[in-house]
Amino acid sequence: MKNVVVYTSDSCTYCTLTKNYLRSKGIHFEIRNIKEPIYRRELMRMRLRGVPVIKVDDAVIVGFDRYAIDEALR
Repeated sequence: MKNVVVYTSDSCTYCTLTKNYLRSKGIHFEIRNIKEPIYRRELMRMRLRGVPVIKVDDAVIVGFDRYAIDEALR
């Protein structure tokens, strides 16, 4: 099973779409809300600022991209 983490924010529509998409596929994932300073710093260390960011093992996907998510989950 792959390790899936979603960096998100409360006001992000694409974050909601991402989480709903993963749930619809039965994928278990960890949510990291960037309102928490520790998770915001993690994104900054990756040199990323926008959400959603989806990590599937070592793959990093920026934005809601069904194709990229599906490819990373294979």
